[in-house]
Amino acid sequence: MSSAGVGEIMDTLGREAVAAARLLARDEGSRRNAALVEAAAVLRRRQDGILEANALDLAAAREAGLSAAMVDRLRLDPARVESMAVGLEQIAALPDPVGRVLAEWTRPNGLVIQRVSVPLGVIGIIYESRPNVTADAGALCLKSGNAVILRGGTDSAHSSRAIHACLVEGLEAAGLPVTAIQLVPTQDRAAVGYMLAGMTDYLDVVVPRGGKSLVARVQQEARVPVIGHLEGNCHVYVDRAADLNMAREIVLNAKLRRTGICGAAETLLVDRGCVATHLAPLVKALLDAGCQVRGDGAVRAVDSRVVPATEDDWYTEYLDAVIAARVVDGVAEAIEHIAKYGSAHTESIVTEDAAAAQRFLAEVDSAIVLHNASTQFADGGEFGMGAEIGISTDRFHARGPVGLEQLVSYKYVVRGSGQVRPG
Repeated sequence: MSSAGVGEIMDTLGREAVAAARLLARDEGSRRNAALVEAAAVLRRRQDGILEANALDLAAAREAGLSAAMVDRLRLDPARVESMAVGLEQIAALPDPVGRVLAEWTRPNGLVIQRVSVPLGVIGIIYESRPNVTADAGALCLKSGNAVILRGGTDSAHSSRAIHACLVEGLEAAGLPVTAIQLVPTQDRAAVGYMLAGMTDYLDVVVPRGGKSLVARVQQEARVPVIGHLEGNCHVYVDRAADLNMAREIVLNAKLRRTGICGAAETLLVDRGCVATHLAPLVKALLDAGCQVRGDGAVRAVDSRVVPATEDDWYTEYLDAVIAARVVDGVAEAIEHIAKYGSAHTESIVTEDAAAAQRFLAEVDSAIVLHNASTQFADGGEFGMGAEIGISTDRFHARGPVGLEQLVSYKYVVRGSGQVRPG
């Protein structure tokens, strides 16, 4: 397709999204909720068709030689379809984030000032692999009163179209514009470039959801604000006061529950004060579970199967059954290591020492910090947000899971009784 053709398609999507956003901004939340509930019902009714579409994507992914972790990101099954449906219902049940009075005060001159939450407007979401993002992102944007333009990856095209059709049916049933949730109809890569640089008249913010190369491109090329994270180089620090059984369970879950998600642990840090009791059991558990361990000298000394770690390993987001491991001198050095090598995403400390835990939680400057819990809880659904469209490592506007509250802004509403400003 010519660049002009792509531009025409994208401009049409943009104009329709802006019009839909204006309608949503003044619509009562009940219709948005009804659309989500109906879309959930349609997802369940069309489960077989969604799985058939997903099978086409999976076959193409395997033929293209995608890694096992990437194929797992792409795969749908009845449980995952049901999870999407439940997610839509949970989002519908959440309080309406639009129109809330966030603050109110009266000035000495009698002016009454309110800070009121409002939608962002039109959100562009560019994502890879995970077809469930189609449902989660579409639902969150709708619930927060925003129109959305979704651009899924080629590898999930069939699945995304099938899921999007369910959302459209929900919108139709609720009497809302179907253009409130649009899916870019072309897989031409030029569409991504046009979203980033050619739609400043339509898009208010872009959210990337995918691998490092995609996010880096979005951050470099976008001419509208971006919410997102570049990498999920997450850490688990096992302190000298950690319960060994708890540490073992957390480390295994954080690394291996799902290796391809951004909240998967990529580095294990073990306090030198518990090397004699904790290091060998933790390393053995990972290796026995099929995880490659790349370690420093102290870690290699406890098991011959450990591969030597390089400097690059401390920076690496593997998204696979691989973990880097090293011994550190207590919580202070763990914090220093995370500050140097981490990506400000999610970090966990395992300890029964309240003071060590508090120091870690206070001094680690990441979007999510946990005490005695797996890094795989870095997920909007697990935070009670219903779902999220990504984890933000930014410090401006949104940080951590990007859910409903992060998809609204605010404006000031001022009520007077004839006041004028004196000269």
